[in-house]
Amino acid sequence: MESGVFKIVGNKFVIAIVLFLTWIIFFDENSIVAHTESKQQLHDLIQQKEYYNERIESDKQKLEDLSAGKEELEKFAREQYYMSKPNEDVFIVVEEE
Repeated sequence: MESGVFKIVGNKFVIAIVLFLTWIIFFDENSIVAHTESKQQLHDLIQQKEYYNERIESDKQKLEDLSAGKEELEKFAREQYYMSKPNEDVFIVVEEE
């Protein structure tokens, strides 16, 4: 039985196939490991693209609101930067969860 195992393992074709598969899986430029890493990177980039597209739409809406008139601009300044008119007090209410 041992001689049968050594005969198979010692076969030059089996050794060549094992070396070839090892090279393809781990060391080649287009290896399975590199392919998996590239696929993960592509997935991350697609998520970033979706996030930035949403931010662009949000910023376009803000720009449109700010361009609507002086009242909208004043409302934005009051809400975002806590600005006030002269002789006016600003109170900030913080809601605790």
